[in-house]
Amino acid sequence: MRTRVRTIEERLGELYGETCLLCGRAHVAYVGDGECEVCACAPCGCEGVLRALGWREGESALRVLREIERDPEAWSLATSPEHPLRPYQVETAGAILGSIERGGGDLLAVVFSRQAGKDEMLAQLLAMLLWKYRWRGGEVVVVQPTMQPQGMISRRRLLDRLPGALVRGLLRVEENRVAVGKASVTFLSASPEANARGNTASLLLVANEAQDISADRWDAVFDPMAASTNATTVFMGTVWTPRTLLARQMRYLRELEAKDGRRRVFMVPWQEVARYVPAYGERVQARIAQLGRHHPFVRTEYFLEELADDGGFFPPAVTERMRGDHPRQLMPTPGRTYAALLDVGGEDLAAGPSSRRDSTVLTIVEVCHPEGADLQPVYRVMTRYMWTGVGQPELLPQVVHLVRDVWACRRVVVDATGLGAGLASALRRILPPRCVIPFVFTAASKSALGWDFLSLCAAGRFLDHANDGSREQALFWTQVAECEYEPLPGTGQQIRWGVSGATHDDLLMSAALVARLDAEDLRPRVARGHDQGS
Repeated sequence: MRTRVRTIEERLGELYGETCLLCGRAHVAYVGDGECEVCACAPCGCEGVLRALGWREGESALRVLREIERDPEAWSLATSPEHPLRPYQVETAGAILGSIERGGGDLLAVVFSRQAGKDEMLAQLLAMLLWKYRWRGGEVVVVQPTMQPQGMISRRRLLDRLPGALVRGLLRVEENRVAVGKASVTFLSASPEANARGNTASLLLVANEAQDISADRWDAVFDPMAASTNATTVFMGTVWTPRTLLARQMRYLRELEAKDGRRRVFMVPWQEVARYVPAYGERVQARIAQLGRHHPFVRTEYFLEELADDGGFFPPAVTERMRGDHPRQLMPTPGRTYAALLDVGGEDLAAGPSSRRDSTVLTIVEVCHPEGADLQPVYRVMTRYMWTGVGQPELLPQVVHLVRDVWACRRVVVDATGLGAGLASALRRILPPRCVIPFVFTAASKSALGWDFLSLCAAGRFLDHANDGSREQALFWTQVAECEYEPLPGTGQQIRWGVSGATHDDLLMSAALVARLDAEDLRPRVARGHDQGS
């Protein structure tokens, strides 16, 4: 006959359950026949765990445990009181947890506005799953566009949300894997170069930043990870274009919602976040006022609206803010600050002056600093110079004369791409140190320049001079009107933008270089005099 041995106290099993929350062994063991798996914690790991979860003497410990393991809000308040989940985060996490527990292999989509706590919600949910399934076991796979930095940031956030008192002795951390007991979370990269095969998601499969993950790679490599287990799959990210993996899944899930009425797409625009975080709403409203309601970032990041595959880059409201009322100037005003923006065209000595080939364009802007330390500079176009079919030996002295002798420019931003590299190098040898800023156009740098220039224009900080009937100004506004953009797939929300067809965009690209100039501090120096190279 087996003898029952009480290891801690008479009612230990009634208080804490049959097994220790920390080590998983039985509180009450039966010795004999070699069976002796007794809780070895001193006096019992349960008390430390329960107190870490907010339990107080006199409460039902089992009730506390059941509540935090089934309610994301209770879990958040108990384990991350400094980062409590907001109601929209609780609702989304609860829906994902319910799907996992039902085991129906649901597909879900989650889209929060920028900085609304999507990744915080995911980290706390993952921590909850590791605790909940620590003895039963289960695998979660989280796929990110890249392992560095995105995957490592997600791993670090998860570790920060795992309370040490709960996972002491159970936590194991590997390069891309976090385990608590028999439960684990594996972080994978969706990069084509990454070796991601061979993993299985028995509880949950997550595509985080799904707009930046190739749909073909997802279908071939990652989707099968949940096939044999019929695990819940969640697509998370930011809307971008109709061609992304996230957009594809959202369209499909909305079709299912229309058929059975069960919610599968969880979208949280900025207005919902502002209900709980007023400061967030004030910040977003300021961004909308600065950039305009139809700015691509505002539409995608805050209003959660997809961008069409192509369209006009400058909305009418933005172009209106680009039109100044100051007259064109051919000579500088003493005491004011000027800069030059040089877009270098292709060299074609056979082209006549009437030919409309790609030209070299020099735009002169006045750098105006409004009163107030927090106000950003405004750039007013003074005039433009345009050369078509002029070789660099002839062009160089003219540019030097204009930027140094006529306008005394503090900075010259030069297109240093291709043929422009030689001209930029020559200008750096002739002009004062720090005066010349080379800019090399690549797909990434041109995309970033476009976003920055659009933001600057939307804020009313780039102003063309009043209409003077000049050919150069008319061509500039034609290029603005005909400029189009195309959102590109992949990471970084890059765009391809410019003027296609017979019209060139040389005047527009020259103006856009003001976005690079904006990174320079050209505020007047007090009591230091005028130094062209400073």
